[in-house]
Amino acid sequence: MMKITLPRRLMLTSAATGLAAALLAVPSAAATAGSSATAKPTIVLVHGGFADASGWNAVIERLQAEGYKTVAPANPLRGLPVDAPYIASVLKSIEGPIVLVGHSYGGAVITNAAVGADNVKALVYIAAFVPDEGEQLGVLINKYPGTEIPASVKEVPYPGGVDLYLRPDKFRAAFAADLPASTTRLMQATQRPFAASSFTDTTTGAAWKTIPSWGLVAKDDKAIPPALERYMYKRAKSKIYETPASHVPMMSQPRLVTRIIEDAARSVD
Repeated sequence: MMKITLPRRLMLTSAATGLAAALLAVPSAAATAGSSATAKPTIVLVHGGFADASGWNAVIERLQAEGYKTVAPANPLRGLPVDAPYIASVLKSIEGPIVLVGHSYGGAVITNAAVGADNVKALVYIAAFVPDEGEQLGVLINKYPGTEIPASVKEVPYPGGVDLYLRPDKFRAAFAADLPASTTRLMQATQRPFAASSFTDTTTGAAWKTIPSWGLVAKDDKAIPPALERYMYKRAKSKIYETPASHVPMMSQPRLVTRIIEDAARSVD
């Protein structure tokens, strides 16, 4: 292996610069004590099907402006047996308390992933599924009328399974009718495939039974019927908010969604 030798003058300059940087980076004892006393929970935002983490961008900007650490992992969208353990691994990598937020199918993922996660102190459901143990999303979504998803999807087989996409002519009406058409065209073109098995996978745990929760009902939702959202949130004893919005209120009403998340964060000791 080639050994690179720096000139002595450069070595001394680098060492002095490094020492100065290190000293600046070390907080005083008082500062450390103060920061720990006022530390805020990390906000973890989990997206749902037909989407990616960019749907949280407007919320993330607002949370970061308020001093919250934020993590928006890529939900694999390969079904609950894959997605829930993956998100659970993300939770394990984070130190300190967490407020865990799920949108749409992401609500089912966090419901399973947060079971046994001691650092998850609050759950927030944004136009989301909140299943109980033994339930399947394909059954839940038909409990009340109003969903346009089954009539809007295109099935695309791949080796080992079937993916679902929202058709271009159905995307905006079924998913994001209160966003500009120019925005929904981009969302449709860049949508991520959603494993069809996600609707038949069985929920194996329900974290909302032991973790306090908040829920936002999107009253104009054409993906998950608003009546179903109310039913699931009431069953989970969530603190419930409602707003006239499509299935993506974190994009159409990011200020409200941020406020709900901050309400949950303030409950964390």
